Amino acid sequence: MKKIAAGVCCLGIGAVACGGVAAYFYRRTMIRSNAKVERTMKMAGTDWGQYMELIGERKSYLLEQLHEDVFIQSDDGLKLHATFFPRESAKVTVICFHGYTSEGMSDYIGLSDYYLRRRGYQMLLVDERAHGQSEGKYIGFGCLDRYDSLKWIDWVMEKCNTEIVLHGTSMGGANVLMTSGLELPSQVKAIVSDCAFTSPKEVFTHVLHTMYHMPAFPLIQISDRINRRQAGYGMDECNAAREVKKAKVPILFIHGDADTFVPVEMCEKVYENCASEKRKLIIKGAAHAESYYKDMGAYEHALDEWLKLHLEHA
Repeated sequence: MKKIAAGVCCLGIGAVACGGVAAYFYRRTMIRSNAKVERTMKMAGTDWGQYMELIGERKSYLLEQLHEDVFIQSDDGLKLHATFFPRESAKVTVICFHGYTSEGMSDYIGLSDYYLRRRGYQMLLVDERAHGQSEGKYIGFGCLDRYDSLKWIDWVMEKCNTEIVLHGTSMGGANVLMTSGLELPSQVKAIVSDCAFTSPKEVFTHVLHTMYHMPAFPLIQISDRINRRQAGYGMDECNAAREVKKAKVPILFIHGDADTFVPVEMCEKVYENCASEKRKLIIKGAAHAESYYKDMGAYEHALDEWLKLHLEHA
């Protein structure tokens, strides 16, 4: 009986310890105030130093362009922000969605040269909920942001008579893939997803295994319960690999084969499940979110072909 009691006591202590670790993990990853860009960049492992001169040049160009702050309200009452770069007589607007702990004006500095200068498109650089100037305590990981994406699509349709392209990177890529499973207006002609994950549950499981050498069970399950209670959604409630089975808009998938943060296998899984017209570009040697900078020629060529194929005014 004493052994049984001791075992129960140990199990109880273990449960408390697991609960404490899960709560700590949850606070660090899902709550805005604790999710730090420096930690994300370190975990992603991409060497951005080699590109800083180019990024600096393109940032200077971007800030010189006419732009304005835009604010809308989400379905759950959050004030959401984006930066709009209009182009006179533009026939295409690209709505861009950034990665985890980033913001709109950071992740699309490089591609602004392609979309604004070379193609003459308009760009709407969105701050996803709980990022940048957008309100929100809990990060949506695409599961909540997909509904915000519909609001931004509506804003563009009210503002301008253009074709629409959705372009997302990392968490933003997961967002546009999850959005693809919703009923989208005919103005949305194409989607570009760069290094997207399948779901918060699967990417956190990968990170726990490969970077922290910890089992996902029961941390993910406890975090899921907390998130359902606090943020209102489950960590695998919306999975890009399931949502694209309902997609009707053509999707271009881009991923680096040296991505250790979001493994390329996630891209392969989503691509296989995609029901709409699709194409895939895997950039050799590219780490997380590095594909554009690693092989700009291949990336822009893929965009050229994809946009000409699906846009009337490419």
